[in-house]
Amino acid sequence: MTFRTLIPATSALIALSLLAPHASAQFWKRKKPQGMAPETANRLVEAILADARPTPEFPEIEVAPLPPREPSLFTGRNPTAPPATQAQRAIREADRHFQYGKFFIQEGKLDEARREFDLAIETLFELPATLPGRDQVERKAEELVRSIHRYDLESLGVGVSPDDPAFPVSPLEEILDLTFPIDPRLKGRTLAEVQMAQSQLPLVVNDAVLSYINYFTSTRGQRTLLNGLKRSGRYRDMILRIFAEEGVPREMIHLAQAESGFMPRALSPKAAAGMWQFIRKTGQDYGLRQGTQHDDRLDPEKATRAAARHLRDLYGLTGDWYLAMAAYNCGPYCVERAVQRTGYADFWELHRRNAIPRETRNYVPAILAMAIVSRNLEAYGLQPLEPEAPLRYDTIHVSADTNLGLIADAADVPVTDIRELNPALIRSVAPANYDVRVPAGQARSVVAAIDAVPEDKRAAWRLHRLSSSDTLASIAKQYSTAANSILAANQVDPSFFESPEDGEVLLIPAAPAKAPTVQRRAPVRRAAARRAPAKRAATAPKPAAARK
Repeated sequence: MTFRTLIPATSALIALSLLAPHASAQFWKRKKPQGMAPETANRLVEAILADARPTPEFPEIEVAPLPPREPSLFTGRNPTAPPATQAQRAIREADRHFQYGKFFIQEGKLDEARREFDLAIETLFELPATLPGRDQVERKAEELVRSIHRYDLESLGVGVSPDDPAFPVSPLEEILDLTFPIDPRLKGRTLAEVQMAQSQLPLVVNDAVLSYINYFTSTRGQRTLLNGLKRSGRYRDMILRIFAEEGVPREMIHLAQAESGFMPRALSPKAAAGMWQFIRKTGQDYGLRQGTQHDDRLDPEKATRAAARHLRDLYGLTGDWYLAMAAYNCGPYCVERAVQRTGYADFWELHRRNAIPRETRNYVPAILAMAIVSRNLEAYGLQPLEPEAPLRYDTIHVSADTNLGLIADAADVPVTDIRELNPALIRSVAPANYDVRVPAGQARSVVAAIDAVPEDKRAAWRLHRLSSSDTLASIAKQYSTAANSILAANQVDPSFFESPEDGEVLLIPAAPAKAPTVQRRAPVRRAAARRAPAKRAATAPKPAAARK
């Protein structure tokens, strides 16, 4: 029997995401040698166990005896009706190749995995463009490309470790540090667009705004704008819902575009973090908890709620949304001092008098330009990118420290998917009493799988889905653990691996990951370096003409 015949094609994609309905599900079953006397079988098992001592490179992990449980198999849904159209048949075939690729990754056969992933995509791309149901095929192709890319990051050797979360740099510093010319042809068109538009935030068109419209319609600027708008598809519905609940104009969503490009893990040189770029103190003021294991400033939903309340409070202090945006950038006391010094509680008057920092003078026009151009990209000669699909997820509560790899195993997704849903988690372990997001529709099955693992082991242990080519030795090697530890954790004997069934799940008593050693370097004193030339210039002798 070949490997491929072991997986029904009609349920390849969905069979791995369902567990038996019992909350106390156990994902193993005991097997014994058959066709021989009980005494002979017992002697055989004892002999095999005696030879299955752990190799020196994998220390044996102590496993306490687990209470007996009723066996419960890892089963899928009832077979669905056969696909009726060519597009449906192609999607089914692509799913089958994708599942083969996942199994090959688990077995360490990376070349075979790449081949199957390529076949999955080619099956869809080779269909005629005029085929009925083509839109469904393209959505499926995009979904598979994203999933395969995540497996590329983790398993296929592109050099990115899933245990090292990426922290991109905020684009704000670059945007606000530039000056741009004004295209006079834009003014009439923009005025007409603004006059016809209905917005919750007053939209002003002046030279400062026009200069940023010119930038965001240029080759360099439109890349920043369009990529941010594409990423915004993940969070737009959530942000607009929270803004409506908190009484914040919907156009304020472009603050996140300017601050982070809608990247939840964005960091700035000024130690601001997250989609809304909260500094530590302001985040704490609005209930965003920060610690060694998680940082709520990186949580899109929690940070959006905090940003909405912060903006609403700033509006209450200043009485003007433009001044509220300025205060969001430079702080309320900076704006308050500028108003007291000039006597004008008007952003554009403070802008004209240079009463606020240069960065803040550019901040509000940049956001207004984004809001104006984004309303009608085609009118400014821009081709919109397809926005990313909104994030859909369920939430589970973990009662003990839980390894993200264990959660990913239970959901049958790459660890990257779990990290993407939980960007606030800094480490690879979710702390006890933390709410973890999992793929939509999988909360019940994930909880059932995690419950099969003892609470004090969840920070390290994993789950492994069996395939027909698995052996006890190969599984032990894959997870760097001892064979005897696997047998003890699952209450099975070595004969269990003589004819493993695809889809059954084993507990893997993996050892806790060692904390990485961080080598700290002496900080570079850039501020002092910047001040040095100015100090030398101030003390240098003046030219004769200047002294006069």
